Amino acid sequence: MTGQHHYRVEIEWTGNRGTGTDGYRSYSRSHVIRVSGKPLLEGSADPAFRGDATRHNPEDMLVAALSTCHMLSYLHMATVAGVVVTSYRDAAEGTMATEGDGGRFVEVVLRPSVTISAASDPARAEAAHADAHHACFIANSVNFPVRCEPCIVVAPI
Repeated sequence: MTGQHHYRVEIEWTGNRGTGTDGYRSYSRSHVIRVSGKPLLEGSADPAFRGDATRHNPEDMLVAALSTCHMLSYLHMATVAGVVVTSYRDAAEGTMATEGDGGRFVEVVLRPSVTISAASDPARAEAAHADAHHACFIANSVNFPVRCEPCIVVAPI
């Protein structure tokens, strides 16, 4: 697969409470994210930054992007390795450090729990995680470590 792929997203701030940004506390961080043909995402800032806890925030979405990219890459790599995956769940966690008015992610840890068929090789299932990490477009695009701590469960016969 070669070439460029383009992704178009529209963002609209919906948090003007009538006075715009005339003060730090006077506006909401609410916004909507539109991708043509897909459900609307309602976003905000993290509550620590005056956001709405009921809406998705960019930090959650970054961790989710890394987790889902790894999962999709893993499912492919497992298939290629002859591993039959019957269940996949991840409890991913990102750590962001703030300083002054800025901040950055310092790490994301993926903790996938993968159930494989009894006939599948657990060593191959484990190895497919390293292959998936190298293939993940999102992990290849960030400037902080993305660690994977998988748990492989073999389904009973």
